[in-house]
Amino acid sequence: MYRRQFLRSCAASVAATTAFQVPAHADHHEGDSPFKISLAQWSLHRTLRDPSVEMTNLDFAKVAKQEFGIDAIEYVNQFFKDKANDKKYLSDLKQRSEDEGVRNLLIMIDGEGQLGAPDQAERTKSVKNHHKWVEAAKFLGCHSIRVNAGSRGTYEEQQKLAADGLRRLSEYAQPRGLNVIVENHGGLSSNGKWLVGVIEKVGMDNCGTLPDFGNFTISRGPKPELYDRYQGVDELMPYALAVSAKTNAFDENGNETSTDFEKMMQIVVEKHGYHGYVGIEYEGRALSEMDGIKKSKELLQRVAKTLAKK
Repeated sequence: MYRRQFLRSCAASVAATTAFQVPAHADHHEGDSPFKISLAQWSLHRTLRDPSVEMTNLDFAKVAKQEFGIDAIEYVNQFFKDKANDKKYLSDLKQRSEDEGVRNLLIMIDGEGQLGAPDQAERTKSVKNHHKWVEAAKFLGCHSIRVNAGSRGTYEEQQKLAADGLRRLSEYAQPRGLNVIVENHGGLSSNGKWLVGVIEKVGMDNCGTLPDFGNFTISRGPKPELYDRYQGVDELMPYALAVSAKTNAFDENGNETSTDFEKMMQIVVEKHGYHGYVGIEYEGRALSEMDGIKKSKELLQRVAKTLAKK
């Protein structure tokens, strides 16, 4: 597990780079690799919440670069919830990523209300709650904020409500050069057809999707309702402005046990021509978070080599 002395002993050795906005649609691959790898902060959520471990949100860029050799990161707002308007804190966060030569790609937003809330006043409040994160993401040089499309009501009602909230937020983000991207994250958002319908109702270029390989449970309970993950990713990819490679467990050959990564990445890269960042999001418990991230990276690198040969 993460060693206490790591943060004390590591010195930033990579020259600082100039902050810039990374277009979500840009072709980021280098050499023969068909995509690049980023790290989602949720992969370290247990470590970041462990009071016995000296790691905070401010250390994320250093850990990504020096522990894993990853130079692009995806923040989660839960780990700096009260800092969205704190320019001093954000300046420090931005400087640390620049010192490490790490790109800030996006911020994943949770806990700011339902963008598809049936009550108009509640929906408006949720949209406004996200404004500060648009500003924070812009300040950090991110290309997007990731949001949820939660709502209540019938299938059609939820589509209409979610599209309204997302459109209003996307209208706010557009002149600021930010994208609003929606993850399949439970409920109807884990139904690929439903989420595609929402994005099409929004009808804005800066509103897209963040397909997650593992979040296709529509409802839980004795008889959970599941959506086919390969079908779902296939449906969401035409609107994808980022991709989340969810991992939980690995077999003896280093393959993810729930998702056929070669099959999934063929959909992402070969079928849909996506060459952007693919974010590692390890959620397993059999391995430590540090080892799970390393396993995930090794798997993605292996798949990248296979795809590059075709």
